[in-house]
Amino acid sequence: MTTGVPPGRRLGELYQAKAELFRMLGHPVRIRVLELLQAGPTPVRGLLAELGVEPSSLSQQLAVLRRSGIITATREGSTVVYALAGGDVADLLRTARRILTGVLSDRNLLLAELRADNGGSGAVPESLRSPAAEPRAVQAPAP
Repeated sequence: MTTGVPPGRRLGELYQAKAELFRMLGHPVRIRVLELLQAGPTPVRGLLAELGVEPSSLSQQLAVLRRSGIITATREGSTVVYALAGGDVADLLRTARRILTGVLSDRNLLLAELRADNGGSGAVPESLRSPAAEPRAVQAPAP
């Protein structure tokens, strides 16, 4: 079944939707909320206690997450309890943590190598040298 929409346009819309998802995740408070909700449904007062942000700020961030469908809200008496909408969010956060751990480990290795570099002599560490970047002898012009 075709929709009459050119495949390239559908593909562009797919990438736009993915970009919107990552943009929605692009706020530290939202990420922390999602991490906290991995432990299970949590009332707003519990989130506020853990996050230490202003209630109005948390409310704004929760609204963004709710609109995206990534979290749900239920009312229990006068309390609003938030939960992850599905397990895929927790999987995404675990994957992001693994990626970030790898990236930071690589940076720490590079930092250690730079610090060990003859007390900061300015020499390029061996692991960063490429044959094309090696210094070449400069020939003096012929008289």
